[in-house]
Amino acid sequence: MNKLARIRAMIGAAAVLAGLLRSTGAAQLADRQVLRGDRVAVYNLAGSIRLEGTTSGSDVVVTVNKRGADGSRLRVETGNVRGREALRVIFPDERIVFAGPAGADEGGRWGTTRLDVDKDGTFGDSKHDWDRGSRVEIASSGRGFHGYADVSVMVPKGKRIEVYLAAGMATVSNIDGDVHVDVSAASVTTTHTRGVLSLDTGSGDVTVTDALGDVILDSGSGSAKLTGVRGTELRLDTGSGSLSATDVTVDKLAGDTGSGRIRLVGIRAKEIILDSGSGSVELELLEDVERVRIDAGSGSVTIGVPESLGATVDIDTGSGGIDIDIPVTVTRRDRDSLKGSIGDGRGRISIESGSGGVHLRRSAR
Repeated sequence: MNKLARIRAMIGAAAVLAGLLRSTGAAQLADRQVLRGDRVAVYNLAGSIRLEGTTSGSDVVVTVNKRGADGSRLRVETGNVRGREALRVIFPDERIVFAGPAGADEGGRWGTTRLDVDKDGTFGDSKHDWDRGSRVEIASSGRGFHGYADVSVMVPKGKRIEVYLAAGMATVSNIDGDVHVDVSAASVTTTHTRGVLSLDTGSGDVTVTDALGDVILDSGSGSAKLTGVRGTELRLDTGSGSLSATDVTVDKLAGDTGSGRIRLVGIRAKEIILDSGSGSVELELLEDVERVRIDAGSGSVTIGVPESLGATVDIDTGSGGIDIDIPVTVTRRDRDSLKGSIGDGRGRISIESGSGGVHLRRSAR
């Protein structure tokens, strides 16, 4: 083979490899940035954000992997934004095509997501309407910018970090500090957190495991599952989707769902307030309570109580029976209501159900 032929062969092989990388989305460029200060923020429109605690160093270290056929066109900007050091992944187009992040079980679940993005690349937290940049659309197919970013954030102890993601997947693990996660259409998974954990989701499933500190969840749609929560307050608000929590010890627990089942098992809390528009409510108490109030629009209500429980009981159902399997001193009862006391009567349990039966029983453990 002469010299010219070899050059042509090398050019052809390079072109084939480049095309293969573009077609598979395997091409990626890494951008590493350091964010200093006690309060930092990270913004990424499409892809993933992974927060992980570290004992190395005192600064937050962010690595942005640019992926997809157009990933090389992504820009990364840093600087002070509204009082905190912020990293923003800048997408150069107002229509982003994104099927799903690497490692996700399934992609494209969000259908089409639209949101306003400010000129500085931030979204989700800006109140400055005059600084609004453009309306961005993220879709799972079609024409547009074929690129996304997988963002890895190493977080030292004691930081306050905020992350904003429009579509994809967010994970948090081993963080010792306050965390706020805001996503439009993405799944959120957290494990082994120490500090205030605040999660705000438009749509997508949420899983929280081993959280020490106050937990606040506000979800538009999608299921939420929590296991092993210890803190002063657990506050759960979902528009639609099932809500479950197991092994919870807090002073105050509040849950509000528009539609969907509520199941709370292994609960230790002084005050519990639950409001369900539609869907069954199941609550298992392991210790005495000062106050329980449950308001269910439609759906059955089941409460398991320990033998040590002492409380006054006030139950009112619009339709549906009242079934009690524990000793109660009844002071008033008719077809749809009951008042009485359990044990020493020191606490207070109030249940109101629009439709659906109410059942009081002993806790399983």
